[in-house]
Amino acid sequence: MATPVLSLRGVTKRFGGLVAVNAMDFDVTEREVVGLLGPNGSGKSTTLNLVSGALPLTSGNVSLWGNRISGLPAQAINRKGVSRTFQLVRLLPSMKVRENVMAGAVFGHRRRWGHDARDHAEQLLEKVGLGGKGDMSLGQLTYIDTKRVELARTLASDPKVLLLDEWLAGLNPTELKIGITLIKSLRDEGRTIILVEHVMDAIRSLCDRCVVMAAGTKIAEGTPTQVLSDKEVIRAYLGDDDA
Repeated sequence: MATPVLSLRGVTKRFGGLVAVNAMDFDVTEREVVGLLGPNGSGKSTTLNLVSGALPLTSGNVSLWGNRISGLPAQAINRKGVSRTFQLVRLLPSMKVRENVMAGAVFGHRRRWGHDARDHAEQLLEKVGLGGKGDMSLGQLTYIDTKRVELARTLASDPKVLLLDEWLAGLNPTELKIGITLIKSLRDEGRTIILVEHVMDAIRSLCDRCVVMAAGTKIAEGTPTQVLSDKEVIRAYLGDDDA
């Protein structure tokens, strides 16, 4: 098997008496797209927060190319090549669209400054479908376009591992097709991707493998076809009466 780019071993997060993520184990190999699936409240976003350093682990470890990154601050993990979007878009409201993207270039894995950062931001805005909108304020954008800005900022750091937390949520059918094509192009560029997603068309189109969670625990792992037909997965989503 290929050497894992990212490995989770025994990853656990407790909030007081609540175990939000319970002993998660899985690997992600180079250029693989892995879907992190599960019903609402199953621990998917918390898992991404643990990988990215937004939250500290209670126990276990996360490794990047065999080197432990759990315990490092989020900015150090980002500079090692792991970058992410958020389920609720997080941007810098006082800055223009272009400046938001430039911030990712300045502070990320591959640092760019001045004209280099500006030119890079323009290229990424074009890539995500926001060409010519760099001087707009965030308040002038639709919700979907704010998600595009966040993705462009995430890409500005030139991440090798990309964590997408429901980035396709809320897109209309046309936008969804564009979004799927964009994510495929990111994998083709050599990026490794973990995506939290509920859109089944996207899961089937994009994912090489899926990890399914319920109540903080991994309940299934395999291809999209395998996990979506798994009785335990169906039960987690629909309940015992429909399984």
